[in-house]
Amino acid sequence: MASPPLIEFQQVSKVYGRGEATIKALDRVDLVIEKNEFVAIMGPSGSGKSTAMNILGCLDVPSSGEYLFHGIRTSTLDRRQHTMLRRHMLGFVFQGFNLLARTSALENVELPLVYRGMEAGERRRLANRALSQVGLTGREHHTTQELSGGQQQRVAIARAIVTSPKVLLADEPTGNLDTKTSKEIMELITGLNEEHGITVIMVTHEDDIAAYAKRNLRFLDGRLNSDSHNGKGKADVL
Repeated sequence: MASPPLIEFQQVSKVYGRGEATIKALDRVDLVIEKNEFVAIMGPSGSGKSTAMNILGCLDVPSSGEYLFHGIRTSTLDRRQHTMLRRHMLGFVFQGFNLLARTSALENVELPLVYRGMEAGERRRLANRALSQVGLTGREHHTTQELSGGQQQRVAIARAIVTSPKVLLADEPTGNLDTKTSKEIMELITGLNEEHGITVIMVTHEDDIAAYAKRNLRFLDGRLNSDSHNGKGKADVL
């Protein structure tokens, strides 16, 4: 028997407000994302891409329809189970880095493991390994103020992958970076997908960044407007 898709939306809709103030952020969206894919979600402001990302990350729930993760209907999960799914299966990277100020890179990366109640020595070992994976060996004890924007985003990526997630959710991961640093970060994310088998789902409004993905999903007016493949998913435009 074939295993279910990693991620599936079945007629997912999301509605905010009531009456004349009703906004339909998503309108009966169907989509499937398989294990090890690298998918870019695109669309203009108000298209529904951010709402879709929030539901994918279990930060929000559909108004109707079903979101399935590994064949499990997330609507059947209680709040604790949603938290456990986020904590053990998903890693998050944001445009604004969201690092703790005046705290070392190592301590920032250890934070998700603290929530798991992991012993200090094991936390440190895994955090050091994650920082090595993103090319920050030797920067473990630098605070965020002592790191460049690109280095801070590498710390954020290390924090996202330290728990060995199945899915990396990246929301405009290069939005605050210059062109050269953006290329470095996208090559790093591509390597996590191709060499470590992490499924990557990335929101971006930039075509040159989306070109790194192997597949582009474009949203418009709350609907999935197009679903296209990018060949090898390698970008050479930056």
